[in-house]
Amino acid sequence: MKHRHPLSLLCLLVASCCTEQPDYTDRDTDGPLADNYVLGATGGKVPQPTEFALFNGKDLSNWDFELSDKNAEMSDVWSVEDGIIICKGTPAGYLRTQKPYGDYELTVVYRWAPGTQGGNSGVLLHASTPRELGIWPKCLESQLEAGSAGDFWQLGETIEVADADVRQKGRRIMRHTDDVENPLGEWNTMIVRCNAGDVSVTVNGTPTNSGTHGSAESGAICFQSEGAEIHFKEIRLTPIR
Repeated sequence: MKHRHPLSLLCLLVASCCTEQPDYTDRDTDGPLADNYVLGATGGKVPQPTEFALFNGKDLSNWDFELSDKNAEMSDVWSVEDGIIICKGTPAGYLRTQKPYGDYELTVVYRWAPGTQGGNSGVLLHASTPRELGIWPKCLESQLEAGSAGDFWQLGETIEVADADVRQKGRRIMRHTDDVENPLGEWNTMIVRCNAGDVSVTVNGTPTNSGTHGSAESGAICFQSEGAEIHFKEIRLTPIR
């Protein structure tokens, strides 16, 4: 048998160590997993959920809408000015994401139009069947109404809360704490966490509501036009699975 010289074996080892490794920096930089990448079997790194914007800060090109006035256009109610969604509040209706979502944390930064008395609006979660209750789709609403932000409204979908005998009045489940909203005209931050059938809500860092065993676990996310001018500065979503 022919034996290799030790020097030859050393050269082969050095050459294998210096072989160019795959470049994993050439990856998607625009999608919701832009900051993550997958290594090969020997690397072992797996993508992790990353926050992304549902509102791009420029236009409403990735949103659909529904209005009570079938002759009205999206631009009759919603516009984008200086990176802010302006919702006039009339006619009644809602913006709707073009995709369904489930298992996420949703961050919404909103305010009532400065100089106004606020009004009513809401974030519609797990939306599905259109016009389930009047103009509103089948969904669970996380209320934005001034003075009631963080309430639940069961609009065709249901959710369970531990103290329903105290807080539930028909379809409404009142928040369990008050004085969480900033003065009218100032920005508020609502965070909604949906994990399977569980939903929890915080307003400006204070927990306001939570429920379990929801009847829906995914669907479109919608924002109501419901009679008063409301502004949205940020709408961000982080997958939690």
